[in-house]
Amino acid sequence: MTSSAHSPAGAQLHLVPPEINVLPNKLADFIRASDLTQWFSVPSALNYMAKFDVVKPDDFPALQRVHWCGEVLPTPALIYWMKRLPHVRFTNLYGPTEAAIASSYYTVPACPADETAAIPIGTACAGEELLVLDDRLEPVAPGEVGDLYIRGVGLSPGYWRDPERTAVVFLNNRRSADPGDRIYKTGDLARIGEDGLVYFLGRADSQIKSRGYRIELGEIEVALNAMPGLRECAVVAIRTEGFEGATICCAFVAEPGVDVTAVALRRDLAKVLPSYMLPARWSAFDRLPKNANGKIDRPALREFFQRRVVEGNPADA
Repeated sequence: MTSSAHSPAGAQLHLVPPEINVLPNKLADFIRASDLTQWFSVPSALNYMAKFDVVKPDDFPALQRVHWCGEVLPTPALIYWMKRLPHVRFTNLYGPTEAAIASSYYTVPACPADETAAIPIGTACAGEELLVLDDRLEPVAPGEVGDLYIRGVGLSPGYWRDPERTAVVFLNNRRSADPGDRIYKTGDLARIGEDGLVYFLGRADSQIKSRGYRIELGEIEVALNAMPGLRECAVVAIRTEGFEGATICCAFVAEPGVDVTAVALRRDLAKVLPSYMLPARWSAFDRLPKNANGKIDRPALREFFQRRVVEGNPADA
């Protein structure tokens, strides 16, 4: 049953029934019937609805704003939404739990013309600051990749009864004389663009070295998400003992009724990426595994591909 409550501002909050979460068309029906005006969504829900083409032109007339947070929303999916809902404002939010969820925002000013264009995480929320630093905690030059840190009022005191873990990522801000001024190491990589905005580049632990090249797995996912016929994909790496150092693996889900093969995906991916970034192992799924937060369970995928290597399964599926 759908339940509702009223916020202090008088806006009605609708709780989505569990069965709707896996049925994109039902979620679209729910938004129409509820006359939602503000929608805070995980990117996977927006992506699924785009892939299943359940949004009509000028749909959801009451809807005013869509916010998303937690993962990268593929640019092709964003283009799908913005073309169909020109009356809606779309805002990308960024921030970890340790910094009160949302630490930065970027409202997309116009529908992107390029499906491979990166959407920035934008500028810091009031009272907070995004810092892109090197290994010495010095600011990196614009355009260079660095570790993303957060400073400001949104930071939590630390991890409950875990001072060792807290000390690793909640650091004193050495540019301040205030001992209570701290910065939080998010574990994400970022860069500052020529426009002065911050761009998320993926997790630091998703940057690998394979065949002597440093590779950001998120770049491969961005290229794959721009390709037609895919509903969902994830790229992970598993350790190898040979020269490669790591083997790149891709798990993918095809759109219903579309025949997508690993051979075809690799061929199309080779048109936009260098050969050293092409996954060596592929596997088709009916649905990618998800964790309790609804995000793709990448550790489970790494275990899956590692098991296939041990069992001697072929590289392409």
